Amino acid sequence: MALCAARVQLMRSSSSSCGAWTRLLQRWSSSSSIHSFNEKEIREKLQAFPGGSIDLLKQESGIAVLTINNPSRMNAFSGSMMVELEDRVSQLESWTDGKGVIVVGAAGTFCSGSDLNAVRAISNPQDGMKMCMLMQNTLTRLLRLPLISVAMVEGKALGGGAELTTACDFRLMAPGGVIQFVHKHMGLVPGWGGAARLVRIVGSQGAIKLLAGARKVDPELGLQIGLVNGVLDGSGGSALQGAEDWLGHYTKGAAPVIQAVKKVVVSGRELPLAEALRAEKEVFGTVWGAPANLQALASKHKHR
Repeated sequence: MALCAARVQLMRSSSSSCGAWTRLLQRWSSSSSIHSFNEKEIREKLQAFPGGSIDLLKQESGIAVLTINNPSRMNAFSGSMMVELEDRVSQLESWTDGKGVIVVGAAGTFCSGSDLNAVRAISNPQDGMKMCMLMQNTLTRLLRLPLISVAMVEGKALGGGAELTTACDFRLMAPGGVIQFVHKHMGLVPGWGGAARLVRIVGSQGAIKLLAGARKVDPELGLQIGLVNGVLDGSGGSALQGAEDWLGHYTKGAAPVIQAVKKVVVSGRELPLAEALRAEKEVFGTVWGAPANLQALASKHKHR
């Protein structure tokens, strides 16, 4: 009885624990911008350069498909698409039934970075920095989503498209796919957070090789260096189904539990140990005594 009472109390406190996670995200959001910038201003400027779309399909399985859709430009990001991506990430942040998200490109290719028409129009350093910070913040929020995320790379992921793949928890490639950080050829370095994330994925030496060498990463090399987590059979719809099946191994179970897993991992990755332990305790309080936990206890099975 005492144990049940304790669980009821923890369930009652789960809303405050969720509030703690929200406050954590808000603090991250405010601290992730090294430079202050007027987000409304750059959103308005970017929306002046339309084209393509960012499509979001939420499925009953709890796995969403986020599609970069601008085939006439090899799915390059127009200005309006950059703004729309931030809006889609906001929708995913509030998806209580979600467990995972697959990022794909339309028409058999992933993403070729930024649309040069928009880039040329904001080529002055001030606007370039604001665009950089908007995309940095958006992709940081994508990586911190309480959903398990997978980039499914068909065709080419170039420049900013390569950076986008690093903003997901996992990367899967279809045969013939290529990830290439081509920034050097444009006289640039990654600005959307891709370099910082790449170092954490392949190490500093690996990142130097990929950035300074602008090396083409095919599925075989991707697996070898740890940038890619799996290679899918087929292409098109079969590749997407393969990605859903692959992700499905990690999204079985109740959405609150899967989201809790992602939250404690994000906390452990990004926070100092003392804060990560505190966040883990608070997230634990949201699932202890919750329906999935009680159902598992009632079934009297363990570690199956």
